[in-house]
Amino acid sequence: MSHNLEERDGKVSMAYVKADGVPWHGLGTAVDPDLSPFQMLEVAGLDWTVEKIPAYATIDHHRVNIGQSALVRSVDHRMLDVVSNDWNPVQNREAFEFFDEYVTKGDMEMNTAGSLQNGQIVWGLAKVKESFELFKGDVVESYLLFSNFHKYGFSTDVRFTPIRVVCNNTLTLSLESKVERMVKISHRREFNASSVKMMLGIASDKLAKYKSMAEFLGSKRFTPALMVEYFNSVFPITGTNEIKKKDLSKTASMACDILETQPGAEFARGSFWQLFNCVSYLTDHLMCKTSDTRLTSSWYGSNKVLKVKALQTAVEMANAS
Repeated sequence: MSHNLEERDGKVSMAYVKADGVPWHGLGTAVDPDLSPFQMLEVAGLDWTVEKIPAYATIDHHRVNIGQSALVRSVDHRMLDVVSNDWNPVQNREAFEFFDEYVTKGDMEMNTAGSLQNGQIVWGLAKVKESFELFKGDVVESYLLFSNFHKYGFSTDVRFTPIRVVCNNTLTLSLESKVERMVKISHRREFNASSVKMMLGIASDKLAKYKSMAEFLGSKRFTPALMVEYFNSVFPITGTNEIKKKDLSKTASMACDILETQPGAEFARGSFWQLFNCVSYLTDHLMCKTSDTRLTSSWYGSNKVLKVKALQTAVEMANAS
C-alpha cells in the first residue's frame, strides 16, 4: 500500500472517533466517542497477540538454534521481528488496559487507535479532558499517546501530546519523571499497567508548562532578521545546491511562504508562537510524501525531534530578543 497503516483482509487497522473529524488519510473505521479502550482495540483490528518462538538458521542442511526468538503474531502467523530471549512482549490488550481506568472515570476518552508498519507499531491516542485557550480563540487540547512496539530496540512508551485545534498541529513530549520506568517500559521487564498510572498527573503538569511557554512565545515579537535566523536554525542549509530565498534553505523558504497562510496565523501574529506553529504545521501537513508517513515521522521519527527542537529554539530566541 502507499501508506504505512496496516491492512489485513481488505480492512485498514485503524479506528477514529467520527465526532473529531476524519483523520489525516480518510482511512479506517469511524466510531462513536463512548467506546471503551477494549472496544476501540477490537474495531481497529488490534485484538491479536504475539508470541516468542525459538528462531533457527539452516546450516549445512541442519537446523541450528540461533539463541534468539521470532516474534510471531497470532492472527496470521506473521513474523514481526527477531528479539532476544529475555525480551518480554507486551500484548495489545495489556497496553490498552492503561486507558481503561481513566476512560471509565471520565478523565479521558479514546480518540484513535491503529497499527503501523505491518503491526510493529500499535498505538492508542486518548483525549485528556483538559485544555487551554490563548489569544481569544487559540485552543490547545491535551492527549496521551500510548505506543506499543512489537519491534526490537524500542520500549513501550507513553507521551504527552498537545494538539492545536485550529490546525491539528501535534507535538509529542516525553513524560519526564524521576522514575524512568514510568515513561519508557523496557521489554526486559514485565509490563504492569499500574506502574504508569501517575503519568496522567505528569501530563497535567506538562500541559500547564506548555501553556506558559505558549503565552511567553505569543508575547515576544520577531523581526525579519530573527525570522530568517529562526527558520535557518530549525531548517539549516545543508548543501550549496539548495534553492535559496533571502538566505533561507529550501525547507525554511517553504516555512516562510506559509507563515501568513497557515491555519491560526491570526493568533498572536508577528510573535514567536506564530513562527513555532509554522514549523509544526509544515512538518505535520506538508512534508513527506504521504499523510501517514508524516504521521509516523511526527510521532516517532525525525519530525518529532525537529518539532521539539523548534520549540526549544523559539523559547531561546524569544528569551534573547
